[in-house]
Amino acid sequence: MNKNTVLGYATLIMIAMGVILIALGAFRYDDVAGWGFAAVGIGFFANAWVFNALKGRV
Repeated sequence: MNKNTVLGYATLIMIAMGVILIALGAFRYDDVAGWGFAAVGIGFFANAWVFNALKGRV
């Protein structure tokens, strides 16, 4: 398994965790904690975008 494969799997895991956190914020928590979960989920999406951009360059 080379570096690009590892970055690809990391990107998929980060996207899945981002979707899970945003769903938790939207459907499970109705108070201020939901906004925190959604913000962290968006941060996971940003990290996944960076990992995807690094594929092929590392």
